[in-house]
Amino acid sequence: MKKGFYNILRANFLISRDAVNNWRFIVFCTLLAIVMIASSHSAESKVHKIAKLHTEVRELKSEFVDRRSALMRIKMESTITNKMRGRGILPSENPPYKIKVNIKE
Repeated sequence: MKKGFYNILRANFLISRDAVNNWRFIVFCTLLAIVMIASSHSAESKVHKIAKLHTEVRELKSEFVDRRSALMRIKMESTITNKMRGRGILPSENPPYKIKVNIKE
């Protein structure tokens, strides 16, 4: 048991005759770890981007609702009447009537 532990500490498995197989495995594990780290980093950056876009969508929806309600207030007849009253234009007291034109040939 002591001999096996000392061999591991001295890294005899990397300099022995069959070390090529060990080196291949170590390189494979290293490449696999690099791929996993890159994949994790990519996924994490996508999650952050999605969260940022979600926040932006919520802000834009809120702004849309706010602008739509402001537009509805501006389009109300009472608002238009008050603004025109300041210019000296008052609403008509007489209802509108139709004018019919008959053309005879």
